[in-house]
Amino acid sequence: MNTFEQIYMVVQTVPKGKVASYGQIARLVGNPRLSRAVGYALHVNPDPEHIPCYRIVDRFGNLAPSFAFGGENVQRDLLRAEGVGFDENGRVRREFFIEA
Repeated sequence: MNTFEQIYMVVQTVPKGKVASYGQIARLVGNPRLSRAVGYALHVNPDPEHIPCYRIVDRFGNLAPSFAFGGENVQRDLLRAEGVGFDENGRVRREFFIEA
């Protein structure tokens, strides 16, 4: 299994109503230095219907400024539809991050 396939497999484990950071995904794949590769893999996500890349945010809870599938507002709408909460600065609240 190549690195992107590993990333996609881990991203699929992030449950509905939760998010993970790029760094968390990199650590779960087994290499904490792969955060940028996680971002790139998600940008070229071959199956967004089954690989929920919108559940991945930066370590501060910021959304992707140029979310690959329609912009930041689309990512926010998808997360809100799953019950994810945001703080007054528009960041995902910490309690919605997975434990990793």
